[in-house]
Amino acid sequence: MTLPIEDYALIGDCKTAALVGRDGSIDWLCWPRFDSAACFAALLGEADNGRWLIAPKDTPLGVQRRYRPGTLVLETEFRTETGCATIVDFMPPTDGADLVRIVMGRSGRVAFQTELVVRFNYGASVPWVNRLDDGSINAIAGPERLVLRTPVALYGEDLRTVGEFAVEAGQSIPFVLSYGASVQSPPPAIDCFAALARTEMFWRQWSDRCPDVGPWTDAVKRSLITLKALTYAPTGGIVAAATTSLPERLAGMRNWDYRYCWLRDATFTLLAFMNLGYYEEARAWRDWLIRAVAGSPSQVQIMYGVGGERWLPELIVPWLPGYQNSAPVRIGNDASRQLQLDVFGEIADAMFQALKAGMMPSQRAQAVRSVVLD
Repeated sequence: MTLPIEDYALIGDCKTAALVGRDGSIDWLCWPRFDSAACFAALLGEADNGRWLIAPKDTPLGVQRRYRPGTLVLETEFRTETGCATIVDFMPPTDGADLVRIVMGRSGRVAFQTELVVRFNYGASVPWVNRLDDGSINAIAGPERLVLRTPVALYGEDLRTVGEFAVEAGQSIPFVLSYGASVQSPPPAIDCFAALARTEMFWRQWSDRCPDVGPWTDAVKRSLITLKALTYAPTGGIVAAATTSLPERLAGMRNWDYRYCWLRDATFTLLAFMNLGYYEEARAWRDWLIRAVAGSPSQVQIMYGVGGERWLPELIVPWLPGYQNSAPVRIGNDASRQLQLDVFGEIADAMFQALKAGMMPSQRAQAVRSVVLD
């Protein structure tokens, strides 16, 4: 049984995102984009549909979670009868595609177990797994590849990669999972501790620009970080969510794919950014919108792909039972063909607010605004 939604935390690199459970299991991850096929899909099925577990062998006495201040670096602290240890989870916002997990001993000695279940294509495809010359675990299926690097001894068992280790106070044990194309060389190794420092710096420099808004400053800053995490940095698109098919109510049919850019939702996000002085994201989204609308503003859609894609056909994934058996699981969204009149007003408002903020419109932006207002 998957965890309650509130027991998952988000990490990401402004290209995609993962959901980390308070039990130490990453149950959702699509690579390399938000709307790519998932390689961990246990959120919508079972462990055999893909997940990455790192957790104490014995049931912990307590679990505490927090983000490092001003960042999207997650800490999950496990307290056991023999000691205390923390898992630090993050995704470096670089040109690469890496997911880093560092197990840090705080006190005593804690025995851990790890289980990596890679299932490409939304939990369907079992990869071919072997070892590279440096001992890394290499998993390939079709065009995709994952490489796991860690000093922990791992072995295969029942189509899973498993291992056991222990961490003592002051000790750190790293795991780095990297994504790449199967037809290319394996993605290069990274220094995970240097990557941690750079990732913290990236998020703190960005979030520290948030002005003081009184007693709610910390909550506003955390909300801003979450909104930033849902931006697709290469294009400026903003997704409504990092997941698909989480039900509006359990056992219901209203399970939609929200990994796309709704103009209405993005407009609300942009207004939040601009009200707090984050104009770079607003410019990037405006330029994304102009490219998405392209040569005929009258053909504007209510939503697009993160790259500006128009065709988002909706399919049902029959092999996934859905979150807590809330089927069907949908990929794509037929709402892209709907006409929703309110979206024109939201776009006009976003363009007007951008103009008020001093962003001079380009010729293409003026064309989009004129069609919206007609």
